Amino acid sequence: MFKIDNPISNRKNIIHAFFLALAITIAEPSTIMPLMVHHFSDSVVIVGIFASLLRGGAVIIQLYAAFYAQTYKRVMPYLGRVFFFRFLSWFMIGASIFFIGDKNKTLTLFFIGFGLFSFSFMAGFGAIYFKELQAKLFSKRYRGKTMANRRIAASIASIISGSIAGYVLNNFDAPLNYAYLFMISSFFMVIGFGVFYTIEEPSKEHISLKEEHFKHFLKNSVKILKLDKLLQRQILAIFLSFSYLLSMPFVILNANNSFTLTGWMLGGFITVQMAGSIIGSTFLWRKIHDYEKMLRISFVFMILAFCVAIFASNVYAYAIVFLFFGIAFDGFSISGMNLVIEIAPEDKRPIYTALQSSITSIGLFFPILGGVILKYVGNYEIIYILSIIMLLAGFFLSTNLKKCT
Repeated sequence: MFKIDNPISNRKNIIHAFFLALAITIAEPSTIMPLMVHHFSDSVVIVGIFASLLRGGAVIIQLYAAFYAQTYKRVMPYLGRVFFFRFLSWFMIGASIFFIGDKNKTLTLFFIGFGLFSFSFMAGFGAIYFKELQAKLFSKRYRGKTMANRRIAASIASIISGSIAGYVLNNFDAPLNYAYLFMISSFFMVIGFGVFYTIEEPSKEHISLKEEHFKHFLKNSVKILKLDKLLQRQILAIFLSFSYLLSMPFVILNANNSFTLTGWMLGGFITVQMAGSIIGSTFLWRKIHDYEKMLRISFVFMILAFCVAIFASNVYAYAIVFLFFGIAFDGFSISGMNLVIEIAPEDKRPIYTALQSSITSIGLFFPILGGVILKYVGNYEIIYILSIIMLLAGFFLSTNLKKCT
């Protein structure tokens, strides 16, 4: 007999988050990723493109995934396939750096980009299945709790990972240090995937009939979006929350212009960012069940982060920036997922999830725009201010979400 809010499911949910974070923190887009790409290319535009690839590949596939997922009574078998291909993509990045590396920097960059895109592309399927499982397994109040628990576990893992990354980066020469990090971390990823795959999934009672053609599905999805004013406003607010990506990948490059970064400093920034995540999830997000309020508070912390970044000139100021990043990231993630689950009818949940994720995920390409602006303007403060303006717009929009209900 299936039991909702099962503590066993909660534990497996947390273990999955721990090992996944242990793996992917080594490519954290605010610290290590920009420096790794910068090793193979001097272009800030390329840095922006690769920061987008880590998550942007999911944009183009989520509606297609929802087209099929709306008919599934169980999604775990399909999620297992996603896990397998994500592992292969991640391992391939490390292998390409190890075997090609500086011998052909252009080719190495191609394989890194292809691996990141594949990893992100498969996440487009995984995001639909994952949110479907969270809605099935946990009630509204418990879901917020388990997601906060996931973030705390992920943050602890990231602190460990940051320490490991700091050691490897400090004791091995580039680019082999990046290769070691990716290849070893891919096996930690497998542990998390394996544990999550054993969660008991209930059969879904209400499903939708799949349209004959994908284009019919798209037309129906557009109709849903046009009719649901709350979904429209919610999507716009969450899209604007991604405007931090206009500047965030370049904060570490600006820091590198202010003082000499060491491997231990990079690991330390990751640790501080994850400490912010733990603080936010423990003292804020676990206690807030009003997800509109959670979204607003997250905007405030992200705005504060860039306000500090404008004036930052030493390691301590940048530590505050990354601390606020950590708090805000988790609030955006938890609130965004729960807001769409709350307003979606059970049979249309994959469609609502895909609509929100697909449209808001366009914001994942903000680093490319930020890189282009930085290339021609050459001023980090300009892109920081642009991020602040867009975040302020998102904050004010988020204050009116409930007025649409």
